[in-house]
Amino acid sequence: MPSETLDRFLNENLQELKDQGLYNEIDPVEGANGPVITINGQKLINLSSNNYLGLATDERLKEVASKAVDSHGVGAGAVRTINGTLDLHVKLEEKIAEFKGTESAIAYQSGFNCNMAAISAVMDKNDAILSDALNHASIIDGCRLSKAKIIPYGHNDMEDLRQKAKEATESGQYNKVMVITDGVFSMDGDIAKLPEIVEVAREFDLITYVDDAHGSGVLGKGAGTVKHFGLQDQIDFQMGTLSKAIGVVGGYVAGKQELVDWLKVRSRPFLFSTSLSPADVTASTKAIDLLMESTELYDKMWENGNYLKEGLKGLGFDIGDSETPITPCIIGDEKTSQQFSKRLNEEGVYAKAIVFPTVPRGTGRVRNMPTAAHTKEMLDDAIKIYEKVGKEMGVI
Repeated sequence: MPSETLDRFLNENLQELKDQGLYNEIDPVEGANGPVITINGQKLINLSSNNYLGLATDERLKEVASKAVDSHGVGAGAVRTINGTLDLHVKLEEKIAEFKGTESAIAYQSGFNCNMAAISAVMDKNDAILSDALNHASIIDGCRLSKAKIIPYGHNDMEDLRQKAKEATESGQYNKVMVITDGVFSMDGDIAKLPEIVEVAREFDLITYVDDAHGSGVLGKGAGTVKHFGLQDQIDFQMGTLSKAIGVVGGYVAGKQELVDWLKVRSRPFLFSTSLSPADVTASTKAIDLLMESTELYDKMWENGNYLKEGLKGLGFDIGDSETPITPCIIGDEKTSQQFSKRLNEEGVYAKAIVFPTVPRGTGRVRNMPTAAHTKEMLDDAIKIYEKVGKEMGVI
């Protein structure tokens, strides 16, 4: 018989989330996740995808993925350290290293896995991690898994970082100290102050770790936040995903050869989980090839991002301080944010409400991400719908 304690816990807490406007409804997409999607038979302009460059539906990626299934099968068949390392994995990792300007790279099954794997493979209970207050949940969980002392510093607050780096290193309590930050913060669209972070790291001999999940493909002509600032030789860990701008699935760490060698023998998701499928690996390699060959998709994404920003800001929406195409419309109240998103959906725009715990309480928003695949006509239609719903609800 099922546990009454569990039933009571689940029912009470689920209802509480619903009452607070914090319960997230999941909407299955019928078909591909492109610039226009179908949900419950309704076609919607899609502004919620992380498919920044439109590569998730790119015919060139689909073609090579299909060929990889024919030549290598649908799965790798084992973990990487037994016989699950295919020649395709080696090619992908060589391509990532070239793309990121590092000596080597290692691929993982997801970006979340990446942070769980890499941080805990290097940091332990005798160490400390200086972590930006708005870092992604996977960074936070990776830090927790390491058992290192987590010392948050104010979001992009370099004075606070320097003070806490000084205190941590001069305390004599820790063998190693790492500073870890997102490259691009996905809910606000602002960029980490990497040059200043590197200065602090150099002064106090900190290990540097940049999670560039939302910067790769978006900054540095596609190569990411570290390349944007020209700091490829100054950052120890360049972590990224293959699931956002790259359009497929997976994660990676790029850095020195010795770092990758260590991660291959000490990072548990690499050691104990079956490796990326042949189709995923080959499609990711092709996507990176395309980014290295041309900035066409990159330029189009930025053009669309600036266009949507200007349109929404001109209507009076609070879009925060985004420095990238990520465009939040900050509403504040969680229930209002959920209702605003629902009305947008009803009118023909799919833009998901983002509320606590993804963002702090009282900063509920609708997050918009125009991609390289959107047309100006789609964005014009979306802006008109935003105007209608915003005025109807008194948001603008």
